[in-house]
This record gives sequence, structure tokens and C-alpha cells, in this order.
Amino acid sequence: MTDFNEIIDRTGTFSTQWDYVQDRFGVAGLLPFTISDTDFKLPAETITVLEKAVHKGVFGYTRWNHHAFKSSVTHWFQTRFKAATQEDWVVYSPSVIYSLSALLPIVSSPQDKVMTFTPCYDAFFATIRDNDRELVEFPLTDTNHRYTIDFEKLEKAFQSERITIFLLCSPHNPTGRVWTQAELTKLTALCAEYQVFLISDEIHMDIVRAGQKHIPITEFCEEMHANIALLSSSSKTFNTPALICSYALIPDETVRDAFLQTLKQKNGLSSISYLGMLAQIDCYQNQAAWLDDLCKHMDQEMLYLKQEINALDGFSFIIPEASYLAWIHADPQLYPMTSLQEQLINIGKVAIMRGDTYGADGAAYLRMNIGTNHAKIADGIARIRQAIGSN
Repeated sequence: MTDFNEIIDRTGTFSTQWDYVQDRFGVAGLLPFTISDTDFKLPAETITVLEKAVHKGVFGYTRWNHHAFKSSVTHWFQTRFKAATQEDWVVYSPSVIYSLSALLPIVSSPQDKVMTFTPCYDAFFATIRDNDRELVEFPLTDTNHRYTIDFEKLEKAFQSERITIFLLCSPHNPTGRVWTQAELTKLTALCAEYQVFLISDEIHMDIVRAGQKHIPITEFCEEMHANIALLSSSSKTFNTPALICSYALIPDETVRDAFLQTLKQKNGLSSISYLGMLAQIDCYQNQAAWLDDLCKHMDQEMLYLKQEINALDGFSFIIPEASYLAWIHADPQLYPMTSLQEQLINIGKVAIMRGDTYGADGAAYLRMNIGTNHAKIADGIARIRQAIGSN
């Protein structure tokens, strides 16, 4: 059984979160709860797989288009989500955001409108705009820090904006919502009625709270007439983003062929990361129990964080339905975000993402990555207390 409370020194590894915290926060040496990777080791068995490959010492061009890679994905979706997918749908991609960037010109034209729920993952903003598409923000309804979709307003927005693509984050980053069957049914029905292509980023699909169920968007393939693409990776779950490996599920053959042409002919990405591929195959085929233990660890730490944060005047935290990202409300009357950040950085010596990074709707929030050991989280809470002058 993995010890998720093991303290691992990640400094000196060129870590974006640890070694380069100064780039975003202006100060070095802060305790980081920022970019969404984790401080956890790979499953021991997966490390052994990679060690054997490294010991062999040969890292030539590597093919992804084969049964071992693609069946690892279909196996995971079947066993984890009871979702039927097809190997033919599976395509390699170096990252989820690459997949999004490659799909935009395939399923839309310049100046077309792309709608997404806000607040949202900040990379969506730049990717949409830098691909010469117009971003249309649809704010989620925030009721006492619980987020829902106003479908009546959403349909009116579909009618008035005449969007071409809806970009979904499922589960949602940064709010942590796990979309229900009813919500996804309504959303896909709107997309089908208004002939909107649906792209779903599902990279946070595996780490959900006990009792929650993630539903892959491919379950609505028939209703959507295959006008969907699911983007994901094992990297958030098993902490392998440095191994550069993700995938997309694209049911429509024409869209899929165009994606593959972009991947190989336009961008020259015909070869996969060998170690990334090996890690995904082993994790998806053999490491479900490791993930179950990780989810239990995150459930416990979310409960702990809720207890501690809600004891602070002016702070409020509702446990998210998914992920290791905590979306924490800070009363803007007591803690204007710029002042709060200055206190956190200069007094608490702690780095936590400000919520307006994810759009104006997040202006009164902090996004705190607690994918780590208990000791670091406890230290982070102590630093927050110190920053705001709370005992």
C-alpha cells in the first residue's frame, strides 16, 4: 500500500511548482500549492516497469498506434466507468491542450465562437483566442459556493451567440463539480439541437469523492451524432505529466483522420514518448487499487482542510466532488484578493493561486492544490493563519 504521506523533496528537479515558484509569485522559496501536479510517487510496480526500460537503455522512435496502447484506454473506461469505447476512437496526443489546439481548426473556422463555463481552467482562454476563435464565457451559477448550470439561460445563449463549439471541463476545474447524468443529458441535447461540436476535457476524471460517479461524454455519442471528442490522460491521476503522454477519443472518422493528419503531417508527432506510453499502459491495466487508495487519501485531506479553513473568519470551503484542487472562498470585504495575496506571499511565505486567474467569476476565491502529504497541508494552513493574523 502506497504511503501518500511520504515526504518527497522535489526541489532541484526543475519542478515547475517547486523550483520556479518565483516566476509566478515574484518570491523564491514559497511553499507551493499551485500548478496541478502532485507530490506523489508513481505506483511501485509502474516504477519497476520504467526502471527495466531505462536499464535496457534504448529509446528509439516508438509507435502508439497498436493494441497495447489503445486497449489500455478502452480497458480503463470499461472497468473504471462501465463506459463502452472503441479502440478505433483512440488517438495519441502529447497533451490535452495540444489536442484542443489541434481540434479547434478541424471542427470550426476562424472567428467562430467557442463557449465554456466560467470560472474555468486558464489555459482554455489563451488556446481559444490564439487559435483565432472567439471565447464566449457562460458563468456557472454560484449559490453559497455550490455551482450549477442555469439551462434556461444556457439555451438562450446558444440561440443568441450561435456558437460552433462547446468546451466542457468534466469534472470541472476549478470548482470540482462532477456533472450528473441529468446535466450532461441536457447539455448534449442542446449541442445536438444547435449543431454544436462538444469537446470535453476529462483529465480530472479519476480522482472523485466517495459516492460520486464520473460519466464520460462518449456515453452520449449516439445522441450527439458523434460530434464529440473526449480529451484525457493518465498524467493528473498518476502524476506523470513530465512523461508527455495523453490521448483523445474521437468517434467521428473524418474528424479523427483530420486530427491524425495534423498530428503527423503538419506537426511531425508520429512517435510517442516510450516511457509515457509504458507508464499509461501499466497504470491503466494494473493500478486501479493504487488509485482507490489515493482517492481515500484525498477524501481524508479534503475533510481536514474543510475543518481548518472554515474555522477561519471570512473563509468558506465546500469539499469538491472531484480532484485534489480546493476552491476556497475568501470574503472580499475582509480580504481583497491583491491584499490577501501580498499577505500570503510576504507574511505566510505560501503560494496559492488567486481565483481570478480562472476568470472574473473566481475573483473571491483561492485555488489550492492539496495533492500532497498531510504534513505539507498542515504547514500550508498554518501559513495561511499566519498571513491573515489568525491564531
